[in-house]
Amino acid sequence: MPYRGRFAPSPTGELHFGSLVAALASWLRARGQRGQWLLRIEDIDPPREVAGSTHAILAVLAQLGLIADEPPLFQSQRSAAYAEALQALRVEGHAFPCWCSRVDLENAGALHRDGRCIIPPRDDRGPAWRLRAPDHVIAFEDGLQGPQVQNVREAVGDFVLKRADGLWSYQLACVVDDAHQRISEVVRGCDLLDSTARQILLQRLLGLPTPAYLHLPLALDVEGRKLSKSSDAPPVDLREARTTLARALRFLAQDIREAADPAAMLHAAAEQFDLDRLRSLTARVAE
Repeated sequence: MPYRGRFAPSPTGELHFGSLVAALASWLRARGQRGQWLLRIEDIDPPREVAGSTHAILAVLAQLGLIADEPPLFQSQRSAAYAEALQALRVEGHAFPCWCSRVDLENAGALHRDGRCIIPPRDDRGPAWRLRAPDHVIAFEDGLQGPQVQNVREAVGDFVLKRADGLWSYQLACVVDDAHQRISEVVRGCDLLDSTARQILLQRLLGLPTPAYLHLPLALDVEGRKLSKSSDAPPVDLREARTTLARALRFLAQDIREAADPAAMLHAAAEQFDLDRLRSLTARVAE
């Protein structure tokens, strides 16, 4: 199977250094494998979106020379595919409607019994749809973090596939689109490592292939917090693109060669990309 990697940002703000590290690492990994690198815009949560951020993210990636091999896939245009996947799960008895509110869950904990919701149906709103999590262990080998084991039922329980407000969950959309884009390896931050067992479970129930996984160390601020849009991480500085790329390469413990422009720097970095240098890294402050 030809190597196909991807970067999948959410348009909830401008690209920050932590996201750049994930984008760069996934691009380097794809180029190092002589494979393809794709983009996916995960725009399935309109209340959290920031106007103009999709354009800003794509513009920054282009200016840095991180060019995808296919046009971006927009999840906002993929509702029919997610609905088909949910219907398949319903037919096989793997999904059930749930009328639990957040207050219900906070006050009483799990309100599901034998894979069904014990809250009576409500007239004021439709249900969420949840996966009936089986009681068995999902085990996989992460390319950087090593062996991983999780019992989804014990760890997270019956998780949401479609919210009561009609919005699709990240877990379902991610699984459907990784299969649609034929992704062979997912390179992303360690903050998403906990989601992987749920995604592998969905892949198995839907009969979809499971890609390899490689979870990167997180970039932290000086207070030890993960760089994120919610913590007001500053956007990527493009006043000197080569300096910005060098900083990200340094974070990934890769060699840096002087080059006349970002494209030449990226080409050199891809030619000498060393995955083993990442294996000893842990979450650390972005310098």
